[in-house]
Amino acid sequence: MSDARLRVDDFDYELPPSAIAQSPAEPRDAARLLVVERAVSRPGAPALSHATFRDIGEWLRPGDLLVVNDSRVIPARLPARRETGGVAEILALRQAGDDPLRWLALVRPSRRIATGTKLTLRSGERVEVGERLGDGTRPVTFARDPLAVMAEAGEMPLPPYIREHGSAPERYQTVYADPPGSAAAPTAGLHFTPRLLERLVATGVRRASVTLHVGLDTFRPLEGEFVDEHRIHREWYEVPVATRVALDATRRAGGRVVAVGTTSVRVLETAARDGAMSGWSDLYITPPHAFSAVDALVTNFHLPRSSLLLLVTAFVGAGMGPATPFEARDTLLAAYRAALERGYRYFSFGDAMLIV
Repeated sequence: MSDARLRVDDFDYELPPSAIAQSPAEPRDAARLLVVERAVSRPGAPALSHATFRDIGEWLRPGDLLVVNDSRVIPARLPARRETGGVAEILALRQAGDDPLRWLALVRPSRRIATGTKLTLRSGERVEVGERLGDGTRPVTFARDPLAVMAEAGEMPLPPYIREHGSAPERYQTVYADPPGSAAAPTAGLHFTPRLLERLVATGVRRASVTLHVGLDTFRPLEGEFVDEHRIHREWYEVPVATRVALDATRRAGGRVVAVGTTSVRVLETAARDGAMSGWSDLYITPPHAFSAVDALVTNFHLPRSSLLLLVTAFVGAGMGPATPFEARDTLLAAYRAALERGYRYFSFGDAMLIV
């Protein structure tokens, strides 16, 4: 390990394939919950409690504010055929510029698809593929409203490590999802049910929404040898006026801001950094990081060598004194090992963590 720069290899860990959840817990709030108390944790020795997600209220207080990402996942995976009859696929990410018919996408197999090629969707519609861009994406042009096309011809963009597709599409959607635009679910919120949210509100825990449309970096591992060589892609965010008011009121009253998911963290920290309530977030959080807007975090167990694992490592370290990046990493990965030993399930459909 380098003292000067963090290596991507420093944030790797082994996970047996059997620990990767292939289907969500039923009901949603029956998922397991690992609680990490940072203030009493020590490097490599996290203070842990084990619970069920529906009992999360035991660690929340009246006056706390849950901040959720209300972005709705779009059926962005579009199976297609090439003019030669070969199989292709488009994963639509977001609108490209001002043209509503032109979107950025991942296209497979990209090397075999020339600029100007028209792919045929299973609905019979054709989509034109544009030039290869430096970040691996390509613009694609639809003949009509892309969201309408996706609703008719698309599939939910489940991560590649989920090989069983038996769950209903709405299980890859939070119960409070609203504006469409994400190419992946903000998965920490999948554990909430309407009844659980109502029960929390009844105990004095308030809820507010932000929007961040999840994009390419959910699918992209860290690049390069060193952590600081990775470049995160921009994602659109918005903080409604009502949420800004709720945040200010929570701070004045001494309550905690509890971010539901790493995407909510990025919105809140970006808004605090830039002073803008909407725009493009390019915030790449790595340890160490001084968090100015978030006091507690609800999150899932994340992939090794991922920007999400780095963000959670930074958050753990910020509540431990702060700890050095390696002390924070050792603490988080010790929590991951403890969860693995107890049979917790990992990644998008897996169990949850609450870090306070």
